Amino acid sequence: PHELRRTTFVDPTAGIDLPPVYYGTIDATPLWITLLRDAWKWGLADREVEALLPNLQAAVRWLTQFAAPDADGLLKYLDTSGKGLANQGWKDSGDAMRWRDGHVADAPIALCEAQAYAVEAAGAAAELLTHFNLDGPDELRNYADQMRTRFRDRFWVGSGRERYVGLAVDGAGRTIDGLGSNMGHVLGTGTLNAEDVDRVAATLTSPALLSRYGISTLARDNAGFNPIGYHTGSIWTHDTAICAWGLAREGKRDEATKVAQSLLSSAEAFDYRWPELYAGAGVLDRPVPYPASCRPQAWSAASAAVLISVALGFEPDAPAGRLTLRPARPAAYGQMTVRGLRFAGRFFGVRCAPDGSTELLDAPDDVEIVIE
Repeated sequence: PHELRRTTFVDPTAGIDLPPVYYGTIDATPLWITLLRDAWKWGLADREVEALLPNLQAAVRWLTQFAAPDADGLLKYLDTSGKGLANQGWKDSGDAMRWRDGHVADAPIALCEAQAYAVEAAGAAAELLTHFNLDGPDELRNYADQMRTRFRDRFWVGSGRERYVGLAVDGAGRTIDGLGSNMGHVLGTGTLNAEDVDRVAATLTSPALLSRYGISTLARDNAGFNPIGYHTGSIWTHDTAICAWGLAREGKRDEATKVAQSLLSSAEAFDYRWPELYAGAGVLDRPVPYPASCRPQAWSAASAAVLISVALGFEPDAPAGRLTLRPARPAAYGQMTVRGLRFAGRFFGVRCAPDGSTELLDAPDDVEIVIE
């Protein structure tokens, strides 16, 4: 698949001798790098990570040398074949990238979240390369710093209290001023400073985006808003979950809980069997599934685990033999008991009281689990 799909980027890497790495959408490679680091932090053995180090190095090479096709240094995409996806992020429908007046943005497109994924991926790769005594960590940290600067300079629109992160940069180098859920994916990646985190958190949880049942893909005041539009106003289960987890990772616990509770409300309306996407309000003020949405669907099902992560605030460090929990206080969902959690191959459980006080159940003896 990587041989077929990677050539849809602006600067194809055909002819370069790289070990197999999946180059699907523009964000696939940064997310793969981060996933490897996260799996290692949760307990993937060093020997298993070592087997993937050639792939990691190939992915880093693609990220730093080929993902940004021109001098502005931004990760971007363009369907040069005319037969592929017009948009190559997770919002892959042709009309997903819209200006605030509703018109569709022109390619090539540089997504705000793709730049943030690159920042996190560079830090994750630097951590792995350092641990395994390989070359390149300093260069990757410098790359991440440069990407933070580019993000700060290119992706903010508006001013004062109305300042927010735009969806993307378009083919003419203009920041697309559409307001959408994309900014939620930037949280927790290390891209934003504290002041910018506050701005994103406030915007993401404002009535323009957050409803009783989740976060809309596109703001309600956009001229192209459609509550059942595929990426133009509908709510995607996994998208709202990612936003909640990003808020939690940034320490915005109240906002994270608010978003997580909205998703839990939608789950109740769907008998705890989320569809892929849905309209936030329909008949009798209940969410309505998108007619062709998958149900069940993997992204949606996995969101349940994210809700647990928001409630408990996991920070794993298996190489150091330590897992830190920072549970929401008061508890995100009231009294709760969770069993079958696994860290570094050991199983345990937790019990949360309504005030957020948390106790371990069947705590393992050979790893440290700390509740803060």
